[in-house]
Amino acid sequence: MTLDEYLAVPYVLTMESVCRDDGEWVRRAAYPELPNCVAEAESPIDAIEQLDELRRNRIADMMERGERIPVPRPPLASATAPLDADRLSFARWLVQEGRLGD
Repeated sequence: MTLDEYLAVPYVLTMESVCRDDGEWVRRAAYPELPNCVAEAESPIDAIEQLDELRRNRIADMMERGERIPVPRPPLASATAPLDADRLSFARWLVQEGRLGD
């Protein structure tokens, strides 16, 4: 498989709110099917953005090192573009306005 095909695999994404040891609540996003692919941030949107970048870097690194990359389901025929500010602007407005509950 090519890098683009690996990047088009639709991995399951999980999201949860967790309390850190210091008492701060954060959103934790993860691709549990990919090793070491977890990101935490104050907002769910930021956590997903960080996780998506981590996923791309992790897959490229695994491929470069010749490691087996998990492929739990076939790649999508047409992968969507990476998340960008225009696609997320409405959700960012909700978070900034405090309209999404923590």
